[in-house]
Amino acid sequence: MDCDRRQILAAAICTSAPTKLFANARSNDGEDIMTDTKSYAAVAMQLAARSVEKAPDKTAARSQMLAMIGEIETKIRSATIFIQQYAGSPVKLAVLPEYLLTSYPGRISIPDFADKAALEVNGPEYEAMGAMAQRLQMFIAGNAYEVDHNFPGIYFQSCFIIAPSGDVVLRYRRLNSMFGPTPHDVWSKYLDIYGLDGVFPVAKTEIGNLAAIASEEILYPEIARAHALRGAEVFVHSSSEIGSPLDTPKDIGKRARAQENMAYVVSANTAGIENTTLPLASADGNSMVVDYKGRVLAESNSGETFTAFADIDLAALRAARRKPAMTNFLARQRLELFAATYGDIRIHAADGLLKDGQAQIPDRDYFLRTQEEVIERMIKENLI
Repeated sequence: MDCDRRQILAAAICTSAPTKLFANARSNDGEDIMTDTKSYAAVAMQLAARSVEKAPDKTAARSQMLAMIGEIETKIRSATIFIQQYAGSPVKLAVLPEYLLTSYPGRISIPDFADKAALEVNGPEYEAMGAMAQRLQMFIAGNAYEVDHNFPGIYFQSCFIIAPSGDVVLRYRRLNSMFGPTPHDVWSKYLDIYGLDGVFPVAKTEIGNLAAIASEEILYPEIARAHALRGAEVFVHSSSEIGSPLDTPKDIGKRARAQENMAYVVSANTAGIENTTLPLASADGNSMVVDYKGRVLAESNSGETFTAFADIDLAALRAARRKPAMTNFLARQRLELFAATYGDIRIHAADGLLKDGQAQIPDRDYFLRTQEEVIERMIKENLI
C-alpha cells in the first residue's frame, strides 16, 4: 500500500471520525433519540475453552462444538437467574471468552484449521448460538475463528454479538494478531469489500452502543479509540489470558481503555483450556467488569464462574460524555494533531498476504519472520 493511500486511511480514522461520534444517535432533524436506558446487568462468563485439536476429523470437531453450545446455554441460564435474584437487575448481556468452542490453532496449518474448526458466517454453529440468544432473550457476545469466502484458505479471528432476535448484529475481525491472519494482512481488498465501518463496527442496540475488542488488542489504545469515535459505549472483550493476583498487562489495559474512552469494558477470560497438553488453569481468572471511570466493579477468581457481573448505567455514562469538564476525555480530543504521524510512519506494513488481489496462505513461521523484519527495519530507521 503506498504512502498516499495510508495517509488517506489515517486521516479518515483520525480526522473525520469525531464528526460522527454521536451521529447515529440523532434523527435527521437533530432530535435526540439516544434515550436513557434503565440500568441492566452484564456478566462475563468465565468458562473453560475446549480444544478440537484431538478431534479425529472435521465432523467430530463440529459435533463437539455444537454440544458445547448446549452446555453454555445451560450455564448462562442458571447464572442469569441467580444474578437477577441476588442483585435485582435483569441480565441483558453475556460475554463469552476467547475461542471458547475450539481453543487456539497451535501448530495446525492455517488451511487445515480453517477447514476443521473455523465457523462459516451462516453456519450451524451461528444458527445454534442464535437460537440460544432467542431462548435466553439476551445479547450474547463471543469469539471464534471464522472463514470468509472472499479470502479462501485462511481464517480470521472474529468477535460477534448476537441479539435476542437471534441475528448477528456485530462482526468484528481481530486486526492485530501475532500468529494468525488479520484483515490488515489483506487490507486493500478487505477495505474495498467492507469499508471502514466494517473494520470498526459499532452495534446500536437497546442496551447501548456495543463494540468488540479481541484478546490482546485491549493493549492497543488505537483500536478501542477507533470504536469509541464511532459511538461505542460498551466494549465486549473476549480473552484467554494468564490470570494473576498481580496486575497483568491486560488488566491494566482494560482499566485504561475504559477510562480514556469513557466506556464500560466487560471482559471474559477462559477458565482454562481443556483437551490440550497445557496445565488446565494456564489461562484462567480475572474476568471483570470495568466502568467508564476505569473502576473495577466486579472481578472473578479462578475456575468456571459467573461472578464478574455488574450493572451497566448508560444514563450516567451519557451524562458524563455530554458534560463540559476536564474529565470529558472524548470531547477534548484533538485528532488532527496525530493524523500525519500515523499516516507517514510505517511499522507493520499492510497487505503482507495479498498478491495480485488474492490472499496468500502463509506457513506458521511467516508471522515471526515478519516481525523480525519489522524490528530490523525499525532499527535501521532509528525508531528503536
